[in-house]
Amino acid sequence: MQTVLVRVSGPDQLGISAELFDVLAGMKAVVHDVEQIVVRRRLTLDVLIEVEEGDDVLKDLLLFGFKRNLQINVEEVEDDPTEYSQQFVVTLIGEELSPAELREATVAIANGNGNIDRIVRLSRYPVMSYELAVNGGDITEIRKNLLNVASVLPKMDVAIQPLNLSRRAKRLVILDVDSTLIQDEVIDLLAAQAGCEREVSEITDLAMQGKIDFAEALVERVSLLKGLDELAIERAWHELTLTPGARTFCRTLGRLGFTTAIVSGGFSIFTDRLQRELGIQHGRANHLEIVNGRLTGELTGPIVDRRAKADFLREIAVIEGVPIEQTVAIGDGANDLDMLSAAGLGIAFNAKPIVRDAANTSLRVPYLDAVLFLLGVSREEIEAADSLDFD
Repeated sequence: MQTVLVRVSGPDQLGISAELFDVLAGMKAVVHDVEQIVVRRRLTLDVLIEVEEGDDVLKDLLLFGFKRNLQINVEEVEDDPTEYSQQFVVTLIGEELSPAELREATVAIANGNGNIDRIVRLSRYPVMSYELAVNGGDITEIRKNLLNVASVLPKMDVAIQPLNLSRRAKRLVILDVDSTLIQDEVIDLLAAQAGCEREVSEITDLAMQGKIDFAEALVERVSLLKGLDELAIERAWHELTLTPGARTFCRTLGRLGFTTAIVSGGFSIFTDRLQRELGIQHGRANHLEIVNGRLTGELTGPIVDRRAKADFLREIAVIEGVPIEQTVAIGDGANDLDMLSAAGLGIAFNAKPIVRDAANTSLRVPYLDAVLFLLGVSREEIEAADSLDFD
C-alpha cells in the first residue's frame, strides 16, 4: 500500500467534493484525512488516501481535474500519522493586521519551537482577527515571545490558550461595568451632576491604578454626592454610553447559551437597568442610600471591592454549576485583578498597565464583541445568528 496526498485547487464549484470522492471510491482508496478551505471562491482541498502499490492514481484524478478546470497535485508521503503533542490556540486581533505584524507573531511561535497547523480568519470587522492552531513547542516560551511582540506592536493584540475541552466549553462570562461594559465611570457622571467632577475623577484614577484602597476611595467619593436628587441620577443614566459592540456581545453570548453576569464597584441603581436592557442574568454592585429622593452621601450594605468581585464570580459559578476553569472574566481596573486571576480566562480590556501585566490576555481594541473572537466565534457566525428570528 502507498500513502498519497491529493491536492485539488482552483475555482470553487458546486459538487466538486462529491465528484472527487466518487473518483476515489472507484479507485477503492482508503481516506485517512480531509481538509478543505475556500478563500475568495478559490478552493484548496487536500485528501490523504491509501491505495494499492502500483495503482495509477493520476489517470482518473487528472481526468476529473480537466473536466472541472482544476489543478491536481499528487504526492506520495510517509504513512506515519502526524503526532500531536501539546496543542494551543493563538488569536491575533487588530484594527488591521499587516504582513509585518503577522511575520512577527509567526516568528515568535517558531522561535518557541511551535508548529502552526492551521490558520483561520475569524473576522474582517470591526477588527481583523485570525486563529492559529499550534502544535508542540514550549508554551511558556511562546507566550513570552508573543507578549514581547505585542508590547512593541501596539496595534496588535495577542492571546494564547491551551486547546482543550475547557477552552471549547466556556459557559459563564462576568464583566466589570465602568470602562468595560460602558465607556464611562458612573461616579464621574454623578459627580458632573453634583458639580464635583474634578475631585471625584482624581480619586477614581488613583483607585483604578491601585494607588489607594478602593473601599476608602469609594466612601470618600460618595460623600461628595450628598444631596444629589433622583432627577440628577436620571440625567446621569441618559449620559451613559455603552462600549461599542456591547449589545452584540451580550446578545451573542445569550444565543450561545452562556450565563452572563456583571459586577461593579459602581452602583446598583445603574447596573440593575443595564441587566434588564442587555438581558444579563446576574449582577452585583454597591447600593447608594436615598432618603426623601436625595442621596445621603452614604452606602448601604457591603462594599463591592476587589475581593468581593472574585467572590461573586465563584458564587455565580456554583449557582450555575459551571467549573471555574470554564469561566471568563473581563475588566480594566486594579479592583478587577482578583476576579481576572480566579477565572479560567481573564481578559484585561483596554486596561491599566498593572492589569494588562497580570491578566491571561489583553485587548486594546475598543470593541467589546472582539472578545467573542478569543472564544473562537467568527464574525460570520455572529451575523448568521443575527439574521435568524430568535424571538
